[in-house]
Amino acid sequence: MLHRIVKWAFAGAVCVAAACAMAAEGDGHRAWADAWSAAPDTTGPVLNAQTVRQVVRTSIGGSQLRVRLSNLLGNVPVTLGPVHVALSAGAADTVPGSDHVLLFNGKPTVTIAKGESVLSDPLKMDVKPMQPLAVSIYVPADTHNHPATIHNAGIATAYITEHGDATAAVRFPREETSGSRFYLTDVEVAGPAPRYTLVAFGDSITDGVGSKQDANERWPDYLAARLQADPRLSSIAVADAGIGGNRILHDSYGPSALARFDRDALDKPGVRWVILLEGINDIGGSGYAWEAKDKIGAQQLIDGMKTLIARAHARHVKIYGATLTPYGGSGWPYHSAAGEKTREQVNAWIRHSGAFDGVVDFDKAVRDPAAPKKMRAAYDSGDHLHPNGAGYRTMAAAVDLKLFSGKP
Repeated sequence: MLHRIVKWAFAGAVCVAAACAMAAEGDGHRAWADAWSAAPDTTGPVLNAQTVRQVVRTSIGGSQLRVRLSNLLGNVPVTLGPVHVALSAGAADTVPGSDHVLLFNGKPTVTIAKGESVLSDPLKMDVKPMQPLAVSIYVPADTHNHPATIHNAGIATAYITEHGDATAAVRFPREETSGSRFYLTDVEVAGPAPRYTLVAFGDSITDGVGSKQDANERWPDYLAARLQADPRLSSIAVADAGIGGNRILHDSYGPSALARFDRDALDKPGVRWVILLEGINDIGGSGYAWEAKDKIGAQQLIDGMKTLIARAHARHVKIYGATLTPYGGSGWPYHSAAGEKTREQVNAWIRHSGAFDGVVDFDKAVRDPAAPKKMRAAYDSGDHLHPNGAGYRTMAAAVDLKLFSGKP
């Protein structure tokens, strides 16, 4: 995955007591949930007096909206704005009459300190579940040539002007595009009823690498659709906290799981559950390691997972362990006999230790029964590591929705 990534429960079944206890969260009687997320993982190109329009799809609906903008990886403060949100009409365009200006402490622009992020003021806007929204950010003229904080593998098209503020444009100029996410890390929604967040936390397999561009074929996308299809579960949002190349123990493409777990999972509004799918890059990366300290064994990964479990439980969040999917054929030394043994040991521990609050067996869902070290060909994107859209759909279908049926 490191060498392949492109660089740059049931709400009705959630008990009434739990709903009452959670209703006090958020803005007054409104509970916020993270309806869409893209974790910042690296820096990108400099935007200078340019507008970037990004289309996102909310996993849950609401009557209020706010967005988070991040300068986590910037080297100086950055000023952004104006920022607009509108209903997407497809590609770069918006639905006429649906445009809204987002404010930050009542102002149309905001300066974000180095390493920080900001939330916009709440905006009254009806948002439907699975609603495509266009978020447009103007980046004023830059005298510092600062790199943008981005999410590298957006698996979605960002539209960029050569010059000028086009945040309110219904028909956005088709000048430049990018496959990354710029500054935008979260879209949160609220409403009169309680809402809850499920965080899908992982690497490029959770990030959707191998799926089609602009198709929303990640396994968290398919899981969100399953939740919305059941009225008992429609209060649960899904936030995708996947980062390509991510490891549990060491920094790589973005900070390690241990370093980012609070920010990208436990600090999300309304978080009640985490599905953890991490570790294959720790194993694969060990194949390239020269020094013994960089070679990761099963017990080290298990200890790392135990740390994440303890941190989730300390915040009263349930955490479900997902088995590591097969990667046979992905190329030596990323894949090796030693690495395969480690994967199987970790998967056995995930399945049988009882350390997690539940298990999602992604390995069983996508492996080839005739060659269990490999992914089934129908689910393989072609690199023998990342599933395709059909594989991601199958992974989402393997999640037992009863995992969300009890009080968190």
